[in-house]
Formats: sequence, C-alpha cells, structure tokens
Amino acid sequence: MSKRIVIDPVTRIEGHAKISIFLDDAGNVSDAEFHVVEFRGFEKFCEGRSFHEMPGITPRICGICPVSHLLASAKAGDAIMAVNIPPAADKLRRLMNLGQLVQSHALSFFHLSAPDFLLGWDTPQPKRNVFGLIASNTDLARAGIRLRQFGQEIIEILGDKKIHPAWAVPGGVRSALSVVGRERIRLWLPEAFSTTEVALNLFKRTLETHQREVQLFGNFPSLFMGLVADDGTWEHHGGKLRFIDSSGSILADKIEPSRYAEFIGESVQPSSYLKSPYYLPLGFPGGMYRVGPLARLNVCERMGLPKADAELKKFKKLGRGAVTSSFLYHYARLIEILASLEYIERYMDDPDLLSDYLRADAGINSLRGVGASEAPRGTLFHDYTVDRNGLLKKVNLIVATGQNNLAMNQTVAQIARHYVRSNDGEIPEPMLNRIEHGIRCYDPCLSCSTHAVGQMPLKVRLIGPDGTLLSEVSRG
Repeated sequence: MSKRIVIDPVTRIEGHAKISIFLDDAGNVSDAEFHVVEFRGFEKFCEGRSFHEMPGITPRICGICPVSHLLASAKAGDAIMAVNIPPAADKLRRLMNLGQLVQSHALSFFHLSAPDFLLGWDTPQPKRNVFGLIASNTDLARAGIRLRQFGQEIIEILGDKKIHPAWAVPGGVRSALSVVGRERIRLWLPEAFSTTEVALNLFKRTLETHQREVQLFGNFPSLFMGLVADDGTWEHHGGKLRFIDSSGSILADKIEPSRYAEFIGESVQPSSYLKSPYYLPLGFPGGMYRVGPLARLNVCERMGLPKADAELKKFKKLGRGAVTSSFLYHYARLIEILASLEYIERYMDDPDLLSDYLRADAGINSLRGVGASEAPRGTLFHDYTVDRNGLLKKVNLIVATGQNNLAMNQTVAQIARHYVRSNDGEIPEPMLNRIEHGIRCYDPCLSCSTHAVGQMPLKVRLIGPDGTLLSEVSRG
C-alpha cells in the first residue's frame, strides 16, 4: 500500500507550509509536493486603487521583502507614466535594493540555513537553530546579525524605516542620501566585507565535507532565468530577461520585462495556493526553471566587480555548463552579498546620490505598466492595468517563490528518495530536517508567494496507493 508522509510546518523559512511525500508499495518515494495553504489575495483587493498608492500598499505583502515590492511597484508606475526617472533616483533605488540583498541573504545564510551544516544535521532540534549557533560560535553568529543589520541600516537611512519604507514612488524617490547617512554606511563597510569573507571561506570549507548534499539537494537539470545587463553583467534592478538551460546555452535573451507573458506561463495546482510558473515555449511541467541567486549567477557572464568576479569564476567551475545543485544557492547568496558591498562602496563616491533632482512628473500615458526587479529570492514582476484615471483594473504579481515551485517539489522528492525508506511511517527527525533543508536552499517567502492570513503549522504525511492517510508527523 502506498503511503504519504507530511511535514507540517516546514521550519526556518519565511511563512508556513507543509510537505507531502508519497511512497509506493515497496516503501520508496514516488513523488513529493510542497504545499502553501495561506491566502491573502493582494492581486484582487488592490483593484480599484490608484497606481500611485501601490508602492505604499504592496510592501505590506511581506516584512522580509518589502523593499522588493516597493521598487517593482514604483517601476510599474514609471511605465504607466511612461517616464525615464532621473539618474539620481535610479542610483538611489539601486542602493536600497543592494541593502535589501545584503540583509535578506544574511538572514537566510546565518539565521535559517547555517545551523544545519555548521552544527550538524543530527544535532537535536532544540539546539539546531540560530541560538545554537550563538552558543557554538558566538563571534560568527554576532557577525551575521551585524551584517544583516548593515543592510537594514541602508534601507532605514534612505527610507526612514527598516520595514515598509514609503520612499520609492512612480517617477522616482522621495528623498536623497544625506551626507551623514553616507558616512554611516562608509564606516560600516570594512566590517561587512570582513564578515562576508569569513562566511565565504567557511562555506567553501563546508563544501569539502558536504559533497553528498551538493549531489542530492536539488541537483538536476532545469532552466534558469534572471535579469542581465546588455553586456551580460549581473543585474539586480534593471536589464533584460535571459533564459538558459542546464548546459549553459542561452534559450532566450534580451527580453524586455514587459514581454514576460510571452515566455512565462502560470499553472495552478489544486494542492497549493502557490502558482507554478513555467517557460512557455516548453510547456508545463517541462518548462521548469529556477530563479534567485543560483540562477542570476548562472545567467550572467560577470559580476562587474573585482572581488565578486573572482568568486564567480570559482562558482562557475562547480558545474558543467550551469551550476545545477540547489545546495549551492548558499554559495551564490554570499557572492551576491560580496558584489552588493562592492557596488555600495562604489556608490559612496557618487555625487548623484546627494542630488535633489529625484522625480519625473507625468500623467497617465500608458494603460499598462510592468515593473521587474531582482528580489533576493529571484525576479519579481508587478503588472498593472489601469483606466484613464489611473485606477487599477487588473493586478498580476509573479514572485520568486512561485517560479521556484516546480524545482522545490523536485528537490524534496530527490532528497526523500535517498533518505526515506519506510513502511511504517516512522522517519527520524534528522531525516525530515534534510528534506526541509531542500526547501531552505531556495529561501522561500510564502507571504509573498500567496499574496496569508493566519498561521498554518510543517506537516509530513504518509499516503498509500489508494490515497489513504496512514501516518502523519506534525511540528509546531
């Protein structure tokens, strides 16, 4: 009789979800599903609002990624107004997005994922968390907390708040960087660089002892998508879309984000509120693609900065063509932190960031606007259709976690096939943790992905061939 294992809730991710693992008659894993059962409905209840309000509304989708929604929303407003924002405003938006990348990646690496591979997969659950990391390596944990604080400091210096800053607007931004704020950032940079170097060296040593995880945690062929500059340089808040396959070959390139619907389809599964986007020319589910740090480093040809470029060369050598192991999302995040710090350092000498020419003003010049930006977890799209008064008639949000949905399902199944061998439903907690970690590699943000009200506790359920629930393991 087939069985189904359910992990509910999945822990150390942003939001609440569960995992179902299906076993065949022999007790081997036949399939796996990642379920998101929260629902908020941002796309629907924003209808009727003015597009000018959206940069103030959509950051409330999430307390981890508010900057990402703020910036993508403002860019959609730029498109509706059909304006080119002032150079200073573009650079200031980029600076805030770099701060967002630093703070979010630091949270993912130090707080959510590192306890597994630094403390050990079999460490008792009460100690396998950031508090256990603090007890085991106080200096490293403190440095990780400080690195995240640095990214949040940049956001607060520009937008007056660490969370939900009402700062970017259609046409530009509300305020420039102050001289005092610039000096605060400049003085913190050496410490941030030092912490990032320590983390990079630590993770590269970890790779030497975790080759099994590299091979098993989401290591399979897929497509990858991200924004790149016209010359192939890494991008985080501009550029055009590029799709590559697992060999590294470019399938589609120089795609204006406004044309995303020609290349990305959206499938809805009955078991989850999380949509499953796919590469339209290859259909569903064959068009599975990944986004986020791993994808961005795969699709780009260079970082455009000396330290990050040196790390990118090392990263590229880990794959034959594209780097396909999702366990290496952790390495990619650290490289992106390094690149972000180098760009931040460069901006500290740019006089444009102190400029008072920050907004372009115009009316409704287009009835549709698409804003795309690289959120920490991957490419984020805000697509607004308005009437002649600028009131929203339709809103479509495509977030990174959804775009990684098919890959997360395959990752869970791959890990479970190796670790789960059970006819009685009894699976040791450390084995469940390895399955959970496959999800943590992607650092999913479930509040963003369902656009959720209430708490949905990780649950692993065991199901037989006839669909009967035979066993359930709950946590939380």
